[in-house]
Amino acid sequence: MEFLTNDKLTIVGAAGMIGSNMAQTALMMHLTPNICLYDPFAPALEGVAEELYHCAFEGVNLTWTSNIEEALTGASYVVSSGGAARKAGMTREDLLKGNTEIAAEFGKNLKAYCPDVKHVVVIFNPADITGLVTLVYSGLKPSQVTTLAALDSTRLRSELAKYFKISPDEVQNCRTYGGHGEQMAVFASTTLVAGKPLSELIGTQMPEEDWRALQQRVIQGGKNIIDLRGRSSFQSPAYLSILMIAAAMGGKPFTYPAGVYVDNDEFDHILMAMESCIDAEGVHYKRVQGTPEEHAKLTESYRHLCTMRDEVIGMGIIPSVAEWSSLNPNLK
Repeated sequence: MEFLTNDKLTIVGAAGMIGSNMAQTALMMHLTPNICLYDPFAPALEGVAEELYHCAFEGVNLTWTSNIEEALTGASYVVSSGGAARKAGMTREDLLKGNTEIAAEFGKNLKAYCPDVKHVVVIFNPADITGLVTLVYSGLKPSQVTTLAALDSTRLRSELAKYFKISPDEVQNCRTYGGHGEQMAVFASTTLVAGKPLSELIGTQMPEEDWRALQQRVIQGGKNIIDLRGRSSFQSPAYLSILMIAAAMGGKPFTYPAGVYVDNDEFDHILMAMESCIDAEGVHYKRVQGTPEEHAKLTESYRHLCTMRDEVIGMGIIPSVAEWSSLNPNLK
């Protein structure tokens, strides 16, 4: 059996629906034979491991543990869904305090047990902030830590395909940027629909009010899944996060927007979705291109993230921005 790498992949939160789906996806994609499942809830974790053993995957060394040191030691890649899930009536922001405390501990554990890890993907909400907290405490380079933001762009792709009654493959370069939350910036200027710029279709083949309503469906995509299924998304975040890890392992580059650390003359000490690419060298981003109106929405989303970041600082979960470099010298 041929695998992308033999390096150890650790899945944190593997007893949950996202984590268990990540494990199965990684095995089905033949990423690595060496996968370790971690979750503090041992009985459910053992159940996940048993299910995967019963799949009879060939050539794999699948292990499980409720000891975080054992789970992370020797890991080259880590993906974590190890926070509380969003429930009906909750926003991603409602999870802020509890999940950022989990992220702080996660970052410290990465530094203690796998300082040589190559790439870490954080997907528990609010992912922009939990990813930022993880980065601060992990000591890793910004290129080594990403968060799941692509789900918003794939939801845009799906909504446009349904609206225009075409194959999703005919909807290209869908982009949402900024925060993974109610204030995300949903762009039209980047997207092609059946080869035509979406921005040219709005106001002609797509009334302005339909576009505004579609944007809201994208923004509320996670809430819609909760309403329909009675629980938060798990299949789509599991698959996309494993695609991100696969790219970091040297597989096909991941070119949907990822949450990435940004510190430049426009966006200051924040982690948010940008135009990015994940490959074997890590994550790389470039400035977002869009209309003035779209850029204003992106700036608004950035400011919302800054407010949440500052709330976390106020809670004492992370220190002030000026002190970050004392915890992580890669954050100047």
